[in-house]
Amino acid sequence: MTSTLELPPSIDRETALALDAADPLASMRDEFVFPQTDGADEIYLVGNSLGLMSHAARTAVDAELDRWGALGVRGHFTDPEPWWRSHERISAALSPIVGADPDEITVMNSLTVNLHLLMVSFYRPTPERHKILIDDHAFPSDHFAVESQIRQRGFDPATSLVTVAPREGSALIDPDDILAAIDEHGDELALVMFPGVQYYTGQVFDMATITEAGHRAGAVVGFDLAHAAGNIELSLHDWDVDFAAWCTYKYLNGGPGSIAGAYVHRRHLADPTLPRLHGWWSHKPASRFEMSTSLDPAENADAWQISCPSVLSQCTLHPQLELFARAGGMPALRAKAERLVEFCDRLLDTRLDGRIRQVNPRPMAQRGCQFALEVIAPGVDGRAVFEALEASGVACDWRYPNVIRVAPTPLYTRFVDVYDFVERLERLLDAAAG
Repeated sequence: MTSTLELPPSIDRETALALDAADPLASMRDEFVFPQTDGADEIYLVGNSLGLMSHAARTAVDAELDRWGALGVRGHFTDPEPWWRSHERISAALSPIVGADPDEITVMNSLTVNLHLLMVSFYRPTPERHKILIDDHAFPSDHFAVESQIRQRGFDPATSLVTVAPREGSALIDPDDILAAIDEHGDELALVMFPGVQYYTGQVFDMATITEAGHRAGAVVGFDLAHAAGNIELSLHDWDVDFAAWCTYKYLNGGPGSIAGAYVHRRHLADPTLPRLHGWWSHKPASRFEMSTSLDPAENADAWQISCPSVLSQCTLHPQLELFARAGGMPALRAKAERLVEFCDRLLDTRLDGRIRQVNPRPMAQRGCQFALEVIAPGVDGRAVFEALEASGVACDWRYPNVIRVAPTPLYTRFVDVYDFVERLERLLDAAAG
């Protein structure tokens, strides 16, 4: 989708306010609770780390606590939403967000646990084909998970782990280098597992092309969608992705440590050759409570569940997903995100050129709504600038060695928030330079 944001030659705060007045999603902001600094709403630009809480989330949790108190154990089976099937509504709501059928999706555990469970099935090394290909600067947890999976199977990460790094002088990975690495290691490649969006730079990877190349080489292809789910449009099923996992506390606003998602392509759901770790919740729901000790696995992605998912965690997530639907889904949210990104680009380029460098990609197709900003003003300490921003009421975050990450998320970020952020950053840079 291409944004059509029209901006005047000179942008002032009134420009931002006019854009907000014309924004069809402006009212969505009222659904959220904002942290306060000196009695005022913070400029919250850190939804790429932890999304805001909605008013509806508190209401939903209170209602479920009341239900627990009133029903006790009977809540597991009492309509309209018995706990033993409560995760099904989450899978249905996630379906249009990640581009998969509801039966290809389940919710359970946390992101890294889900990656481990999925790799039990989809990393099946042999002496000839045992390598895993990942991003060199993937989130540390992905490195740790992959390395431990390799060791568990009797191989050595020194010879079985392959990484793709940015070229000299760049923070971004050249897409051609990913395809070249797949070709180079193709005969030995068991698994390609990339992030959908790189956590540090915000770079969006071409998941369809990576999947096609990995399959052509004979490898399985999976994605960590922690920074992609709820940020960019996804089509996991149509891209033929084998598996994916994601957290729900960033762009999906599910709350700290909220229940995570997992996807398995339909062609794998009934494959009896796939190894899995099993538990009671892996069993078909219709006969689960007959208490047979002979497993009859579920015929959808729930077969990867082991135990019952947290009901209270689902309570914080479900109303947030309803807000996605009310906003018009990912196409509408992505359209606003692109307008916010263009607006921020223009302000940074005109007001902070030479003092701030965008480490993130610039082409819209290669970026989500996260900016990765490096302070390059001579003699200015980037970490100190970040701390001053936080003190001024801008919620953002710092990633070592030298990047301030900000994410104007479309559900609750206004154009005037972006304007005020850049203005405060400019003022702090002026002060730091003396």
